[in-house]
Formats: sequence, structure tokens, C-alpha cells
Amino acid sequence: MNTKKGNISYWLFLIPSLVAVITVILIPLLYGIYTSFTNSDGFNMDFIGLENYRQLFSDSQFIESMWFTLKFAVVAVIGVNVIGLGFAVLVTQKIGRVTTFFRTLLFTPNLIGGLILGFIWQFIFNRAFVGIAEITNIDFFNGWLSDPSTAYWGMVIVFLWQMSGYIMLIYIAFLSKIPTELIEAAQLDGASALQTFTHIKMPLLAPAFTVSLFLTLANAFKVYDLNLALTSGGPFRSSEMVAMNIYNTAFLQYKQGYAQAKGVVFLVVIVLISIAQVYFTRQREVDLS
Repeated sequence: MNTKKGNISYWLFLIPSLVAVITVILIPLLYGIYTSFTNSDGFNMDFIGLENYRQLFSDSQFIESMWFTLKFAVVAVIGVNVIGLGFAVLVTQKIGRVTTFFRTLLFTPNLIGGLILGFIWQFIFNRAFVGIAEITNIDFFNGWLSDPSTAYWGMVIVFLWQMSGYIMLIYIAFLSKIPTELIEAAQLDGASALQTFTHIKMPLLAPAFTVSLFLTLANAFKVYDLNLALTSGGPFRSSEMVAMNIYNTAFLQYKQGYAQAKGVVFLVVIVLISIAQVYFTRQREVDLS
């Protein structure tokens, strides 16, 4: 009898979440996949089979935006995790209350919305950097967002500034769980700080790498707000990421069926990369139980 009541309570609590997932995620996903096989413009819709997908793989602009997004994601993911781990190691040192201040300071950029963050850095690149160039006569500071190569690095810098503090918290959580006995034993054996970090802490941080890499991959691939605020895909669509390319196709060109096909392909790419990342990083995890 108690078991039946427990099952009923379980489903009563679970049903609202299931309804939300089905309504907000599953149904739109299935409808989007169906729409990718149509020529929908938002008002009319006719089934055209695989025509959108045939057109997609010969769309040079979509391929360029996909390549740009992949390059951005690789650099951003590595940079965020290296910087975030470095911050975590620094702020977990026992140097008094100042560590709390630095944790808060480093995490603050993540609290700023993407559009606002982009406009702040647009001012820095277009105003502050130009002012420095005029004073110093150094061309390095000129036209950061108007040149394809520097626009790419500008977006990377802003993403690193925004995400590193957030990833830092994940590494802090895992660093604080490392048994002090292992660190003390390594120190008694004469291990240096670098050796302790490399041979003791790094293997035990493998679960943190799994989580952090997954989160940064997801965020790097779906960047839209920073792209819009900093460059709007310019100059000449050279910094247009996939999310912006899909949005422009759907809502500026009114090719929503074609945009859905791009979205489906983009989803498949992200899922495959994420599965591969989780699989390989989990192989290196160490079980302390």
C-alpha cells in the first residue's frame, strides 16, 4: 500500500516536468524537423522533401559560418578552461579574506547579459582602442571590429572574459573536494607544487573537465548575442556565426523551412561533438569511492 502511494506521489511530482519538457522541447523539436522538409516562409508551407538539405550543403555562406563557429569554439573552449582553472588555483590559496573578493570580482562578468556585455566591449574596441591608437600611433589598436581577423579575436576575448569566472567556480568546487591527506602525503614525499598539481590534482579534476568542457562547448556554439552586439556578422558577413546565420535566414530572408534544415544539421553536429567530448573525458575520470 505504501509502495502504491509512493508511486502515485512520484508521478504527481513528475508529470508537471514531463508536460513542460514535452511542450517546450519535444513538440517544437519534432515540428522543426518536419518544417525542415518544407518551403515554409512563416505563412505558407509545402512539403519539398530533401531539397533544403541539398541546397544547404552547397550554401557557401552557411559553410563559412560553420567553419568560423568551429574555429571560435575550439579557441574559446580551450581558453576558458585554461583561464578558469588558473583562476581557481589562485583563489583557493590560503591568503585570507581577499580570496572571497577575487572570486566575486572574477565571477561578476558572467552576471552581465550578453547584449550589454557586447555593447560595453564594442565601446572599448571602437572608442578606447581608437583613442589609444591616436595617442600612441600604434596601428595594433585600430579597427578591431572592422577587420575579419581581429573581429574574430575580439569575440574570443569577450567570451573568455564572460565565461572564465563561471567555469572557475566549477573547478573551485572540485579542488575543494580533493582529500588534504593526498596533498600532504605528496609534500612529505618531497613533491614540488608543480608535481603535486600535475600528478595529484589534475587526475582528480577529470570530472570537472567533463562538466566544464561540456558547458563551454554548448555556450560557444550557440553564441548569438555577442555576435550581434559586437559585429552583427560583419564586415561582409565574415564574422557571422551559425546561430546568426540561421536567424537571418528565418527572419530576414523569410526562409524558415531552410533555416530549420540548417538548425537540424547544426544540432546534429553539436550533439556528435558533445557525445565524443563526454565519452573521451569520462575515460580519464578517477573514482575515489
